[in-house]
Amino acid sequence: MASRSNRRRSSRADGRSRRAAAPVNARRVRLPMRWLLPATLLLAVTAMLMLRGYVHSEILADYRIRSETAADRVPDEIIEGGPVIDTRGGKNAGLSVPRQRLVLTFDDGPDPMWTPKVLDVLKEHDAHAVFFITGTMASQYPDLVKRMVREGHEIGLHTFNHPDLSYKSESGLDWQLSQNQMALEGAAGIRTSLFRPPYSSFPSSLDNASWPVVEYVGSRGYLTVLNNTDSEDWKKPGVDEIIRRATPKNGEGAIVLMHDSGGDRQQTVDALDRFLPDLQAKGYKFQNLTEALGAPSAHTPVTGAELWKGRAWVFLVQASDKVTGVLVVGLAIIGSLVLARFGLMLLLSGAHARRVRRKNFRWGPNAPVTEPVTVLVPAYNEAKCIENTVRSLVVGDHPIEVLVIDDGSSDGTARIVEDLNLPGVRVIRQLNAGKPAALNRGLANARHDIVVMMDGDTVFEPSTVRELVQPFADPRVGAVAGNAKVGNKDSLIGAWQHIEYVMGFNLDRRMYDILGCMPTIPGAVGAFRRSALERVGGMSDDTLAEDTDVTMALHRDGWRVVYAENARAWTEAPESVQQLWSQRYRWSYGTMQAIWKHRRAVVERGPSGRFGRVGLPLVSLFMVVAPLLAPLIDVFLLYGLVFGPTQKTIGAWLGVLAVQAICAAYAFRLDRERMTHLVSLPLQQILYRQLMYVVLLRSWTTALTGGRLRWQKLRRTGVVEAPGAFPQQRTADSGSERRPVG
Repeated sequence: MASRSNRRRSSRADGRSRRAAAPVNARRVRLPMRWLLPATLLLAVTAMLMLRGYVHSEILADYRIRSETAADRVPDEIIEGGPVIDTRGGKNAGLSVPRQRLVLTFDDGPDPMWTPKVLDVLKEHDAHAVFFITGTMASQYPDLVKRMVREGHEIGLHTFNHPDLSYKSESGLDWQLSQNQMALEGAAGIRTSLFRPPYSSFPSSLDNASWPVVEYVGSRGYLTVLNNTDSEDWKKPGVDEIIRRATPKNGEGAIVLMHDSGGDRQQTVDALDRFLPDLQAKGYKFQNLTEALGAPSAHTPVTGAELWKGRAWVFLVQASDKVTGVLVVGLAIIGSLVLARFGLMLLLSGAHARRVRRKNFRWGPNAPVTEPVTVLVPAYNEAKCIENTVRSLVVGDHPIEVLVIDDGSSDGTARIVEDLNLPGVRVIRQLNAGKPAALNRGLANARHDIVVMMDGDTVFEPSTVRELVQPFADPRVGAVAGNAKVGNKDSLIGAWQHIEYVMGFNLDRRMYDILGCMPTIPGAVGAFRRSALERVGGMSDDTLAEDTDVTMALHRDGWRVVYAENARAWTEAPESVQQLWSQRYRWSYGTMQAIWKHRRAVVERGPSGRFGRVGLPLVSLFMVVAPLLAPLIDVFLLYGLVFGPTQKTIGAWLGVLAVQAICAAYAFRLDRERMTHLVSLPLQQILYRQLMYVVLLRSWTTALTGGRLRWQKLRRTGVVEAPGAFPQQRTADSGSERRPVG
């Protein structure tokens, strides 16, 4: 007899069914809206990562050696002139700084470690310099650029990401200049008219490849600043040698090339600390370029839209760094979770298989279960599948009664079953009220103490029911999960789901069985002790995952939930992306609802507390958190392919794939499945897994925004058969596939 709680639930379900104006199962969520928010979030994160990779792309040092090129097109006055080249307005002039004036120039920065030390030494000795910054570094460290300007130094452009401009078109040059200026505007609120090309040297080194760059840059209003004294500090020749090479002869003025980025610059800093006071004592002045030339400042303040565009750029770069930092932590977490899960799966699933396959293994102290059981088949518009389902039950080798609960079908599902006139099969009709209500209706009409539940699109093998109920020989067992398998695995989507069922579901169930916290009895094949169901109030419609909900309730009530590997059921998996989305969206969201519903188990005592402090965290980690973070593996794969190191990135991804392949192969071996289906595993990781990510993201957004989702009916084809089952026979009167009872 059902408990009061169960009767109340049944009454409420009947009331809802009477009030229903339209089939619950027919309501659908529009597909485009499902994709919008999670896809936008994933794209935003990917964009941030791509921005970070772009800004942090490798900056090559200034000493790259280029092949020699003729210089017959370079004017003699430029080759023989000073290091400051003015080609503005069609001029060709080379300017030099006066005697006893030194212009220290630093390339490739700002660097977070070495630039502050260089600035400290300059400030200590009251010296000014010119810093030729790259846009990538200025975007990352805007505070250092602000400090340079605040302390009286001049800023020059050194391109955005340090390419060889000899190979750039005019549009490419414009882009490098504009991006470099935008970073400067965002960092310090100024523009500059000074420019130094990467890989440049003395004026005499200009050739037919580099001269057009200088001409074009001059036409855009820039002074090109080369050098005539190279410290060669990038070679790290020692402090004394750096000072010797940086010191001009005979009191001449000079533009000295140094570096504040691109490697270890400790020798540069130490050399400056001696070089500055020594030459100041000899009457030299260390000035920025316009001070030395007696010219107006190279800096121009910016306001308005240009200023805000630069600030927005710097903000996005800073945000991308922070986001990437969080993603790296997330990647470390997901890596640990994935490895931990795979390790547990391999260890515990093997232990489960060895335990249940021992020759003397017994589920409990009682004799094998031979008593009759009731099989509940909730059905809504299952005309294409229901005959196969029911016929697979009546040829089984265990005594059963079959209750088909027709949940307001409009396609004649109930009539098809009644016309079969099979012994032991009853049809119960009700108005459409949803699957939980249908199961409770069947439970109230069941005649036996053990109840098997299956979906209307599933077929059992002859031994499935017998294998499924044997664990009830242990009086502590309240529910048993069967081995659900994909029957329509010939298509690519079906093959991917086949891998998922064998590896992701059945291997998991072995692990959770050993841990005593199996989260879900699959709707396709599960059995329950009727008294256990009555104690927890029957099947609840509080969530969209009634199977997960009731399984967690049974754990909290102190019942054991186990996995019977030989109780195989063949179900029809979705054959289109839209149907797959609908099913997995409901599963994912329903699982979150169930976890939230049973959250108080974490603080409770007894069996409920044990499940809450062991089962709920494991289920949350492995079924919600880990899949949510798993896309980071693929995002960082894309990042590594674009920005490098490519070989290490591909190697790491192949390593993850190899671990998954090992687990999949082990799962297939335990389930005695053919390994040929694993050929599609790499493609599954690239395509199918991405869809599952977006499904989970959409479920999260639905949960966080308080959205609602109703159960959705999937279209079925009725093609699934259990291996070794009786052959199909088509009748002439209806065109449906009929099977003889035997």
